[in-house]
Amino acid sequence: MSGAGPVEPGEGTHAWDATDTPRPPGRPRGRLARCYDRHRRAVLGSAAAIAVLAGSGYPYAGRPRQPPPPQPPYPVQVVDLVYLDAVAGPGGAEPGDFSFAVLLSVRSGRPVTVTRLAQPYDGLAMASSPAAPIQTKSHSARKIIVTLRVTECERAPRNLRLPFLDVTLRNARAIQAHSFILGSRYARDLSEALHAACDQYSR
Repeated sequence: MSGAGPVEPGEGTHAWDATDTPRPPGRPRGRLARCYDRHRRAVLGSAAAIAVLAGSGYPYAGRPRQPPPPQPPYPVQVVDLVYLDAVAGPGGAEPGDFSFAVLLSVRSGRPVTVTRLAQPYDGLAMASSPAAPIQTKSHSARKIIVTLRVTECERAPRNLRLPFLDVTLRNARAIQAHSFILGSRYARDLSEALHAACDQYSR
């Protein structure tokens, strides 16, 4: 057969199309990718749940936090102890006794209790009225009568410049021991009382 036309395809033949193009070999898939393929639903569900929880927790975390309530002050910070004056001793007082009044004031905070009232000097004994424990409410004051008695003149102090009382205080915050200096009038009155008592014994 002769001719110059195009060659017709033979039987059972057809032209190449895009669907018949061979695919390039894919990349080898690792173990993590294969695991993800198997558990894709679970992974996506967990990620969605985490996102929801994170979104709902954000407003709570962003709220301003209330500061904790302030603690009550230490008892020493709110208590004053001042010397008032020498007072006449109770009836039947022994020679050599020296009684005086102090005022215990609580400026603020919770009530304060005096659990111990003492003096540091050898040769002297001490008592108070009322006796410890003595509770004083906030914004109030208690008058306390203190009586000192000379027990040994040889060991009693002389010419005191800054005599003090040792006081143990307790409130809701703490227990504290503190030495209160009662000032020059107390020093003068106490020194005069000690001299008078011991001069009387030495006669």
